[in-house]
Amino acid sequence: MNATYKKMVKMAMTTVMAGGIMMMGQSAMAAPAQPQVHVDSATKDMPGHVASKVLDVKADKTEVGLISNVVYEQVPSRGYANVPMQMDILQPKTKEKKPAILFVTGGGFINANKDNGIQLRMHLAENGYVVGSINYRVAPTAKFPEPLEDVKAAIRYLKANADRFGIDPARVGIVGGSAGGYLTAMAGTTSGTTTFDKGENLQVTSDVKAAVDLYGLSDLTQVGADFSEEVQAKHRSAGATEALWVNGSPVFGGRDGGILVDKQAAEAANPIHYISKTSAPMLLMHGTADTVVSPSQTDLLYQALQKSGIPSERYLVTGAAHGGKYWVQEPVLKIITDFFDQYLKK
Repeated sequence: MNATYKKMVKMAMTTVMAGGIMMMGQSAMAAPAQPQVHVDSATKDMPGHVASKVLDVKADKTEVGLISNVVYEQVPSRGYANVPMQMDILQPKTKEKKPAILFVTGGGFINANKDNGIQLRMHLAENGYVVGSINYRVAPTAKFPEPLEDVKAAIRYLKANADRFGIDPARVGIVGGSAGGYLTAMAGTTSGTTTFDKGENLQVTSDVKAAVDLYGLSDLTQVGADFSEEVQAKHRSAGATEALWVNGSPVFGGRDGGILVDKQAAEAANPIHYISKTSAPMLLMHGTADTVVSPSQTDLLYQALQKSGIPSERYLVTGAAHGGKYWVQEPVLKIITDFFDQYLKK
């Protein structure tokens, strides 16, 4: 065997050995050995050692993380060119892609505190949903449809950042209460259209697969229809928040008068007006003791959805007011979760 041949054999063997070592190293990195734990070995032989209690736990509850104050868009508002609209995200810590739900808080059209609804949001997150909660523009410095544009921008943001947050963008729903229920209904009935899509992430849609409207408004000209004439008169006044929502404030270029001053504008702000074959399946719930928004509001929408053949359900919650403790009870949370599971998981 000459020197050149010996050198070639030696190089080949070195290459094979190096490859084997690399493969072993990759295998070890892929599946690191679980370190052994010798529990209390450092203390068990101490004189007078007292044994601890042992708790066996079944780890079947999902861990949830919070990502706060995520900016989902920047919009002109209150004289500023780029006011950040923010979202808090509850994220189940699992590896697979999960469906997402956007929570839209209420606030009488004049507030939008994304801290609200924490028990509902946590319940949904613990049941395997990424849950975003948003603030949005409100009256009197904003008017319809600007807040709806914010809601749709938030839906698009979740879809556009699906990989970042572990979301399946094909499985997105929406839920809200009161004014948030109204915006949820608007997002649900206009799903499948681009009518109110404006701003960022327009490469994805704002469609939703399911919508849950909790004691929301629908026909803004009849918000007080189940109440006394005195209350109904207040809802017809120029100071009613639904009037500011549709007409804006005359101080900021809006139209003066109550909700009936521009019936065409009020109709354009009614989710019933947008029901079509692409509208999302909808669950509606209302309390029988609601003295803020007439229970008829969700029934008007429910009857219209049923007439148009849109899959929909409606529940009256006995004794429940406008928000409050009834809405965080297990039977209510289960109905909401089961509805989302039907359309976002099955």
